Amino acid sequence: MNLFYNPTGVGDVAFVQLEVVEGPYEYEKTNDIVTIKKDDQVVGFNIFNAAQSLDIQGTGHIKLTDDLLSKIQSAVKNAGIDTKLEVDLTPKFVVGYVQEKEKHPNADKLSVCKIDVGTEVLQIVCGAPNIEQGQKVVVAKVGAVMPSGMIIKDAELRGVPSSGMVCSMKELNLPNAPQEKGIMVLEDSYQVGQAFFEE
Repeated sequence: MNLFYNPTGVGDVAFVQLEVVEGPYEYEKTNDIVTIKKDDQVVGFNIFNAAQSLDIQGTGHIKLTDDLLSKIQSAVKNAGIDTKLEVDLTPKFVVGYVQEKEKHPNADKLSVCKIDVGTEVLQIVCGAPNIEQGQKVVVAKVGAVMPSGMIIKDAELRGVPSSGMVCSMKELNLPNAPQEKGIMVLEDSYQVGQAFFEE
């Protein structure tokens, strides 16, 4: 789930994204809430007059907390909409350990990696020339919002499933990021599964 809020640019509307799907969408307005559906599945809400019910701090991509999630759920319920929000609030940018690296069967410049992120082992297709087995790296898990605004989704790259992205300093918008291609390799002191950012 992602929450976006820009009162100066768009007005007092909170944009709640539950699923990342392509349109066209159907819209249903109930009081101050527009429910956004795709093939009868609820994929998001636009909550008007958001400042009255949500107490959002900041603008842009808003960090979700238990308190804010509870307020969004109450706003949806108070509008008479029967949708239970199932949300994973665990960190989306975490330290991963590259357990395995194999050549992609259908692409010379891609690697298929098995990366331990603490709670699970993800298969991630990576195009960085410097990724190697045994490294600690920064992983953007599915649902992460990159500084560019891109949302990480489950994907299939040249026929191989990939769940997440191994990040470079440039992609993370870190200062003094090198211009050459390559993922960010972390020091060994980082713990596998720990949050990379204070999210």
